[in-house]
Amino acid sequence: MTELWLSALVMTVIVAVRYLAVSGLFAWLTKLVRPGHYNGLARQMRSEITWSLASAAIYGVPAGIIAWGWQHYGWTRVYTDVNDWPLWWLPVSLFVYLALHDTWFYWTHRWMHRPQVFRAVHAVHHASRPPTAWAAMNFHPVEAAIVGLFIPALVFVVPIHAGVLGLVLMVMTVMGVTNHMGWELFPKALVHSTVGQWVITASHHHRHHELYRCNFGLYFRFWDHVCGTDKGISAP
Repeated sequence: MTELWLSALVMTVIVAVRYLAVSGLFAWLTKLVRPGHYNGLARQMRSEITWSLASAAIYGVPAGIIAWGWQHYGWTRVYTDVNDWPLWWLPVSLFVYLALHDTWFYWTHRWMHRPQVFRAVHAVHHASRPPTAWAAMNFHPVEAAIVGLFIPALVFVVPIHAGVLGLVLMVMTVMGVTNHMGWELFPKALVHSTVGQWVITASHHHRHHELYRCNFGLYFRFWDHVCGTDKGISAP
């Protein structure tokens, strides 16, 4: 039992350090590239960090328990030998995980914009006006659980190589931070390209924080296009 809770603690620390490192890196980059961009937002950023560290525990404890069960009892469908599944499944599984996570996020995100749910839960995230690089995990605990426990649940259902799972978590972390940092990291040629019409960047998500009732996706603009909730991009 001690080993179980140690695994939960270690995973929580890993998630917290990952958040601080990645958000800190892009906050530093913002200071370098856009001097003064976060002026006057010190109190807001402290709040974002506080909520995000609480979210780290909500992400980390279940992940640590699942990791312990995987190591000791073979829980989950995570595998380490690339020959366990066809090699073509490596890139396909990456897309499957991102597509399913994006679908889950889109529909739960729309639900959290219902007035009562928004006031009780999602308002914590939208208190970031404008969002900063520290806002990626700035969630009410209920929202943190809804957003953060999907991937841990998915590993019980969809096979994935441990390395690809790490890549999924990296994409989730980097996109979560860059889409909230309040300015567009990627070149206009990409943002306004055919690819840019289907992939979410800061320009797209910033409009969500401006208008609220649009641009609900996480990685892709597919569901926003299909459901008529895509309102284009802004110029953060």
